[in-house]
Amino acid sequence: MKIIDLRSDTVTKPTPAMRAAMAAAEVGDDVLGDDPTVNELERRTAEVLGKPAAVYMPSGTMTNQVALRTHTEPGDEVMLDENAHTYLLEGGAPAALSGVMTRLLPGVRGIFTADDVRAALRPRNVHHPRTRLVCVENTHNRGGGSIWRIEQVAAVAAAAKEAHLRMHLDGARLWNASVATGVPERRYAEHFDSVSVCFSKGLGAPVGSALAGDEEFIERARRFRKMFGGGMRQAGIIAAGALYALDHHRDRLAEDHANARRLAEGLAGTDGIQLDPSAVETNILFFRATRTSAAELVAKAKRRGVLVLATGPDTIRAVTSLEVAAADIPPAVEALASAAE
Repeated sequence: MKIIDLRSDTVTKPTPAMRAAMAAAEVGDDVLGDDPTVNELERRTAEVLGKPAAVYMPSGTMTNQVALRTHTEPGDEVMLDENAHTYLLEGGAPAALSGVMTRLLPGVRGIFTADDVRAALRPRNVHHPRTRLVCVENTHNRGGGSIWRIEQVAAVAAAAKEAHLRMHLDGARLWNASVATGVPERRYAEHFDSVSVCFSKGLGAPVGSALAGDEEFIERARRFRKMFGGGMRQAGIIAAGALYALDHHRDRLAEDHANARRLAEGLAGTDGIQLDPSAVETNILFFRATRTSAAELVAKAKRRGVLVLATGPDTIRAVTSLEVAAADIPPAVEALASAAE
């Protein structure tokens, strides 16, 4: 029985061409700045994002948390959506690693407004933490792959500038937002002081994320990368996979988006499943189990060869990726519909 894995776009595996690029990679000591493949990946990432510099790290959690630590000092405050990955799904790292307060904003599917930022601003007073940073996640994971439109980003960035706040973009799936909207990554990035991007989700590389910003910011970030245990040695082997993905796998994300829409349309109206296909903007979709628990639906679907994740008592997440072909969608719909009954 073929297994159709819809748990996440992190389950992607290197393609044969990517493996060949990794096998042929030139390597050196990255901490000493001697790895030519890592250096090229950082240069190319900075170029795509329109930033002066970038630094390669093992994970998106590390790039986000290094960004927070680089922008702030202990006791500062960071504004972000109440369901942001940086806050909700990174092990309490803002408190543990940076000692910062989090000011949670009531976003709609992860997207908040300039007025939300202004309303959350504190008066300058010794009794309050010092607000330093606004974080945006695009696309938004818990929002179901929801996209920040460039106009929304610009409005929030303007509000942040008025308040002398810096901006960080958790762009783990920025590639998806760019492909879906046609807005180049650098146009999104120009509104932010730092940008985190991931190579090991939709792009299909085995390991790694990068953090981009100006030279002074990245120099400081390298210190915290080392402090947090992210300094690597002959990392060119994995950086080569990320570099291949950056140059060859971005445009194909449109296939994942189309497959997610087909999956949503196939499940919509199914007995035992509640789903709004119009909410599916990229490669992530959430649906509710109405006749059974999410855990039971997940277990039944697994027995039918389809893997999905329960994210709550009655909510399930499905994600399309490089590992899921268009031909996999009809049997996935059939298996999930059967499991929901």
